[in-house]
Order: sequence, then structure tokens, then C-alpha cells
Amino acid sequence: MLNIPDLNRLKVFYCIYVRRSVAGAAQELNITQSAVSQQLKKLETELKTQLFTRLHKTLVPTSEAQQLQAIIAPFVHELEVGLRAIRQAKSIPAGELRVGSTHEFGKTYLPRIFATFRSRYPDVSFTLQLGDAKRLLPGLLQGQLDIALIDEYLTQRMAPEELNPFSFEKIIDEEVVLAGSREYCTERLNNDFSLENLALQDYVSYHHDGLALTNWFKHHYNKSALDLNIVLETESLQAVMNGIQNHLGLSVIASHLAYDDIRRGAIVPIPTGKKAILNCISLARLQDKVPNLTEKTFLAHFRREVQQTGVFRDFLRIVEGAGDAQN
Repeated sequence: MLNIPDLNRLKVFYCIYVRRSVAGAAQELNITQSAVSQQLKKLETELKTQLFTRLHKTLVPTSEAQQLQAIIAPFVHELEVGLRAIRQAKSIPAGELRVGSTHEFGKTYLPRIFATFRSRYPDVSFTLQLGDAKRLLPGLLQGQLDIALIDEYLTQRMAPEELNPFSFEKIIDEEVVLAGSREYCTERLNNDFSLENLALQDYVSYHHDGLALTNWFKHHYNKSALDLNIVLETESLQAVMNGIQNHLGLSVIASHLAYDDIRRGAIVPIPTGKKAILNCISLARLQDKVPNLTEKTFLAHFRREVQQTGVFRDFLRIVEGAGDAQN
């Protein structure tokens, strides 16, 4: 239990202190003077100190009352500001929106979307937490995040009971390819993209469980139990890209992240004759949560921005153009 006085008594004390009278406090609180006097007496008994000295018709605060007021006044001010923001958010989007996202999508696209939203609703602020589904979904469950954008393929090894509290809405697909630097592919693959040759190569793995590599080989060759030579494991996509660019090995990446390198031939997607894997980036929310006005307005803005601006084009242009680059 918190070792603090009854909050109603502190409210009564605050009103008496500001008005310097029991009658004035009673009027503001819409209760009887007798009730105000009783609450003050109980508070003084609880604190074991006198808080006011009566001088004619005015109550003069003691030094202890001044100390107590110095503690309470900032709290009351912050409470008034906070409550005003809560009320305002029911008519105009305002307050803080806590967003979780995959690393690259969050870093690359969300700040731009936040900026366009704030140009219309300047009273909204954002916090952005980057991570994978295993980190972001518990954040939703514990009330630390309002919404989260996750890579759906990373939920494949999560138990159904871990996913049951959430709803998932598909936002956009990203093409996932196995790729290496032009130098690596020329020297090590020699234009041989057979399963037997690929199984002998070096690999850079994003996440320690190698799920992306497992999914790629299962999709393209119906093989998922290969003993690949992992030369680098990392949870940084930037480290993965650097590994590819420095000829460390092959890795599975979202092709839109290497658009320029793929177009100029510096990075080469491995062709197999099958369509590329499409990883779905989904919007995750708690099933039973009722979104407030700020959240609903932002989600409408977010969907519109994804569909109508460069975000959508960035994700699609590799899918449409990769074949031309390889021919």
C-alpha cells in the first residue's frame, strides 16, 4: 500500500490553501463547510501537524502547509494539463502515439509519415520502438505500445497462444531474395545456381535461428534442413548489407533495401525460376483494444500514405524491375 494521505483530503487542503478559507473551499468543491473542516482535521491528525492558523476570518498556512503545498501544486498543474490533453484528444488528435516497427521499415519510412501527420495535427507526438515481432508483440500486450508493424514471417515459430491476443492487418508485401555481391557470385557461383552449388556457399544470417534462409530454401528448392556454412550471424540489417557488399557471402534480404545496388548490378539476386517470396509487413494491435481518435486518425493517414506515396512504390519497384535487371 502507498504510504500517502487520502487524495480527497489533499484536494481539500489544496483548495483551502488557495482560497485561504473553509467557506471558499466548500464553495469550490460543492460540499458543506463542515465536511471541509472534518477533512482538514483528519489530514492534520494523519500528518500529526497543524496546517493552518486562524487569523480573524483568514486561514494562515503554517510552514508545514507551505511544504505540503510545494509538493501538491506541481502535481495539480500536471494533472490539469494531462486531463485537458485527454479531453482534447477526443475531439482533435493530440497526445503521444507509441509505435513499434521492424528496424528498416521504421527507420526508412515512418519518420516521413510522422512528419506529414504532424503537419496537420501538431499536438501529436510519437515514440518509435524498433525490433522484431518477439519484442514488439509483448510491448502491445503490456500496454507499452499502441500499434506495431511486424514482419509476419518472424511469427512462424511463435506458439498460437502467443498470437491469439492480437489482430493482424496486411499492410504491404516486400520481395525477399537471396543475393550476393557481383564479385562473390562471379568467383564462387560461376553462374551455377543449383541447390548442390548453393549448399556449398558461405552465408550471412539475419537472426540467430536462420529462419529467413530456411524459408528461402524451402520455398525455392523444397529443402529446409540444409547444413549451411554461416560465417556471420547478426541482428543488424545494416551488417547484413555490409557483409554482402564486402563479398562475405550470400544472404536473404528485402530487395527494396538494395534497389540501387541491384539495378546497377553490384548486388545479384539468385535466380531459381520460381517467383520470389513475399514477406508481409502487417499492422498488429490488441484484439479487444478500442482505438482512440488519435490512433484511428493516424492509421487512416498511414494507410493512405503507404498506398499513395513513395513507400508503396519503393516496395514494388524491385518486384517489377528485377527481372529486367537480370536479363
